[in-house]
Amino acid sequence: MPQPEDAWTVLGRISGVYGVRGWVKVFSFTQSREGILDYPLWHLGSARRPVRVLEGRLQAGGVVAHLEGIDDRDTAAALVGQDITVPVSALPALPDGEFYWFQLQGLAVVNLDDERLGTVAGLLETGANDVLVVHDAQGTEILIPWDAHAAAGVDLEQGRITVDWQRDW
Repeated sequence: MPQPEDAWTVLGRISGVYGVRGWVKVFSFTQSREGILDYPLWHLGSARRPVRVLEGRLQAGGVVAHLEGIDDRDTAAALVGQDITVPVSALPALPDGEFYWFQLQGLAVVNLDDERLGTVAGLLETGANDVLVVHDAQGTEILIPWDAHAAAGVDLEQGRITVDWQRDW
């Protein structure tokens, strides 16, 4: 399913304050934690208020950032819990065969026998490989490893993922 031109995606969330000069702690959803700093303009909260990133860095395994107009701890604290979004059009293009997780969510999942297993509800990152979280029509959760063996094909246009997987595995 192609994304509409005005689609947005969540890259992270403001998770706390850092220091007294308005810096914020950021929980980043990007593959490399500091990858969120590659986007100079964040849109915060449900109103998607644009805020420019002035500085940012890795700090003790997390990300901290200083945002334009946020110069004290109280103002920074008001941002805690807000999602950081960007337009999908701001994301870099991926090589063929690679997908952003948000592109897979909501797709139908069928096996090689064309049996519908359910719909992608999300993905989990594990140490060994990523895992598709699929919900079937009864609400049962099916976990399918997202690797070259299980992922037989993704068709975004048709909104479908084909997997080498059986319901009873």
